[in-house]
Amino acid sequence: MSLYVLGFQEIDKTKLMIAGGKGANLGELSKMEGICVPDGFCISTEAFKRVMGETASINGLLDQLSLLKVEDRDKIAELSGEIRRIIEEITIPPDISEEITRFLDRIGEKNAYAVRSSATAEDLPMASFAGQQDTYLNISGKEAIVKHISKCWASLFTERAVIYRIQHDFDHRKVHLSVVVQKMVFPQASGILFTADPVTSNRKVLSIDAGFGLGEALVSGLVNADIYKVRNGKIIDKKISAKKLAIYALQDGGTKEQELQPEMQNKQALTDEQILQLERLGRKIEEHFGCPQDIEWCLDEEGFYIVQSRPITTLYPSPEVNDEENHVYLSVGHNQMMTDPMKPLGLSFFLLAADGPMFKAGGRLFADVTPMLASLDSREMLLNIFGHGDPLTKDALITLITRDFIKLLPNDKEEQDTNKRLPDWGAPVQIENDPTLVSDLIQKCQTSIEVLKQNIQTKSASDLFDFILEDIKELKNIRSDPQGSAVYMAAINASTWINENMNKWLGEKNAADTLSQSVPNNITSEMGLALLDVADVIRPYPEVIDYLQHGKADRFLDELVQFEGGKEAKDAIYAYLNKYGMRCVGEIDITKTRWSEKPAILIPMILSNIKNFEINASKRKFEQGLQEALKKEQALLERLKQLPDGEEKAKETKRMIDIIRTFIGYREYPKYGMINRYFVYKQALMKEAEKLVQAGVLHEKEDSYYLTFEEFHEVVRTNKLEYQIINERRDEYKSYKKLTPPRVITSDGEIIVGKYKQENLPTGAMVGLPVSTGVIEGRARVILNMENADLDDGDILITSFTDPSWTPLFVSIKGLVTEVGGLMTHGAVIAREYGLPAVVGVDNATKLIHDGQRIRVNGTDGYVEIL
Repeated sequence: MSLYVLGFQEIDKTKLMIAGGKGANLGELSKMEGICVPDGFCISTEAFKRVMGETASINGLLDQLSLLKVEDRDKIAELSGEIRRIIEEITIPPDISEEITRFLDRIGEKNAYAVRSSATAEDLPMASFAGQQDTYLNISGKEAIVKHISKCWASLFTERAVIYRIQHDFDHRKVHLSVVVQKMVFPQASGILFTADPVTSNRKVLSIDAGFGLGEALVSGLVNADIYKVRNGKIIDKKISAKKLAIYALQDGGTKEQELQPEMQNKQALTDEQILQLERLGRKIEEHFGCPQDIEWCLDEEGFYIVQSRPITTLYPSPEVNDEENHVYLSVGHNQMMTDPMKPLGLSFFLLAADGPMFKAGGRLFADVTPMLASLDSREMLLNIFGHGDPLTKDALITLITRDFIKLLPNDKEEQDTNKRLPDWGAPVQIENDPTLVSDLIQKCQTSIEVLKQNIQTKSASDLFDFILEDIKELKNIRSDPQGSAVYMAAINASTWINENMNKWLGEKNAADTLSQSVPNNITSEMGLALLDVADVIRPYPEVIDYLQHGKADRFLDELVQFEGGKEAKDAIYAYLNKYGMRCVGEIDITKTRWSEKPAILIPMILSNIKNFEINASKRKFEQGLQEALKKEQALLERLKQLPDGEEKAKETKRMIDIIRTFIGYREYPKYGMINRYFVYKQALMKEAEKLVQAGVLHEKEDSYYLTFEEFHEVVRTNKLEYQIINERRDEYKSYKKLTPPRVITSDGEIIVGKYKQENLPTGAMVGLPVSTGVIEGRARVILNMENADLDDGDILITSFTDPSWTPLFVSIKGLVTEVGGLMTHGAVIAREYGLPAVVGVDNATKLIHDGQRIRVNGTDGYVEIL
């Protein structure tokens, strides 16, 4: 086998680094029975490396290119243009040129060829690099083919290819190019076949784009394609487009656009029989490669030819199930306000403490709600819950119910109308309005955590893992305590009762939002106010403030004491961390860095509080919220008394308000208790990881994050680890970070997207879910990372999602917009308590709203306007 030129029959998927993605896949395809691939060969990456290595001037240019960022567009254009010019002028070495001639003689030099780039970093499962390098069609004659091989090599350094590599963190020096030289097919029709629907991600629906002539007309957007959808051997949808143009090959080489005859323009590019034949070919190729494929095909009088196949990289992974039944999965991350992927230790830990069946996909967790949808009663309950908390999920579920995707169990068949028997959401829970219920629950949780802290000290090695598994049962018991559930459900239902009845009786929307301000026992809102108190301690000491502004080293607390006021500042921060230091962004993932592990995370928020507030701001903010709540209560009760049966309505309303104010604060406590336990577990587990580092089993203790809990236990037990698994999972995690998880996904892999039903919105308004009443205008601050938060008083926070760790930022802002959220998620609860107008579930808010824009947030009706 030649080092520099290889025929397709010499290539398979193991030759990726020699033949590139396109070449390796064509080699695989050419060996498949029943798949026709036009004959051809590859000029290997070894030829490319040799040519590049023999050109000294390129090295310096690559050094400069490697230092650039996406923003350096002008410099990228200048350097990449110079590299392309040098490569195109290189003379291909004679021995390589001779091998190319030998293959052309075998296939037929007088034939026309397609000369196509094939990079080592393309057609990969998580990065397709589609369209990044160049293809040249209908090239004839050895001299022209050799010239276009150089052009393909040069296309590795087009601006778009260089920028794509920078965006995807690929090293320019480590991506090499093979070139595919393949006999041209002169097709009647051509196009693309996706073995999973690229719009819905449904793995059982195959989608074909088809047009007349060469596929370049479709790829370049010159014409609209016919689109055919096929499922299980049946055509389920056809869209026949007007095709005025086609691109055809010229006899003398090159291609030309040609206007189609009128009778051809609306004709189906493929017959139904051909569509089904192509579906069979697509499924065969998909089965061979083991994942959904994006396949380029063409059709001449002899039949179908496959000229490329690569993985579809844009699909969200489907939860894996072991049966053929239909299943529906809901995103756990959307409910938990953490849509980022979790590392394997975090995922497995969350699963240990989870209730009900959950499945992993794309580094996230999904709950299987199929059993609930199969029963009319539980189906209605599910819809009712999401109707109040997350309308987008409810709408997606209704879409599936309308389709009859999940069949009702036989005993429920008779009652098909899912709107007749909705449970009485908002009906009061029968519970005595006694504040000691809350204080007793809090004390019980705190005592349990103290016992855990004492007992875990004596555990190590396998005993520690067994102890944690046992203690997770205690965590589950506390979380499912019927008394605790009754307390916050009473408050939630009372809030719903208030909102519905105040709207009905007084025409007042979302009255419970104001009534929920400054309630007792809300551990999360107290956390935000407590950081204002930390700022008060530091405020009098300019040296400490100056140090915090410039020195953010991880050990900054130890260095504080050298300044006047440093000891006081250090003590105040430590006191804060003792109570809240187990929190962090994405805290349901045990592997995330806690504030106690990296206190420097708090510095921007402390400095922001010093800048934006006067002393004693926490007390004033709490008192202001309390007065607004009391004023709202008084106003409602006075207005109610003027109505028919007013005294009775006012009395029941007063009872509901008291329930809200006594109990709603506890809504935040179970999560605080859970995260407390997580941090105790984590500290103990990291001691074991440190021992593994000292024993040379782990390179660094954070490598343990890429093991499941069970695997970590096994490594501790055996002191053995195959390190390849860590590297593979680290790469996997990086790829998962690029994915956007869906709210609802089916076992077919189909993503169901819900819509809001609001009407009469202002033109151009972005719609979402109103979760905290009021209207506010201000400067938008788009913040994706809390550590970069630089807020001024009166800013409106725009972010992807907020969990409790974001609360310290809430004291500085005047409004909140998030892409993910629901009525009872933590960000919504705290926004109401702080009196911040808030709209959540605004799709793509962080992209549509630009940092610094002036916006209006309507938290009463649920929309955002750019002013």
